[in-house]
Amino acid sequence: MFCAVVSGDAPAVRIFEDDDYLAFLDIRPFTRGHTLVVPKQHFVDLTDTPAATLAGMLAVGHRVARAARASGLHADGNNLAINDGKAAFQSVFHIHLHVVPRRGVGLGDKLSFAKGMLVRRDPDRERTGELLRTAVARLDAAAPD
Repeated sequence: MFCAVVSGDAPAVRIFEDDDYLAFLDIRPFTRGHTLVVPKQHFVDLTDTPAATLAGMLAVGHRVARAARASGLHADGNNLAINDGKAAFQSVFHIHLHVVPRRGVGLGDKLSFAKGMLVRRDPDRERTGELLRTAVARLDAAAPD
């Protein structure tokens, strides 16, 4: 499934892409801006994914998490998670990192992460994607060389 997204054969709201990784909005988000980061090379789970690939996924996830805080999503925290195997609720067997923006005190999203696993829908995925893409670009432009 994610290989089709990577190849462009399946639709996705893309947030970030380079030669090795793709970040795109989850089609069943827990919160607005819930993004998946995948390596373009297919690996099933943690057991067959090289550490360098995992480190690269986390680096992209870090950028997306920072973008969620800097964007109009008003996130003040993030959950980052890899569901490793069926027992850990992995449902797509292409390794991926979840970046789930969170809103805290007074703005709470009321999501109990990993408890209940409620599925939420983003009413404006294109706008959410644009917010995150813009924030990633801003962060990239501001980064020292």
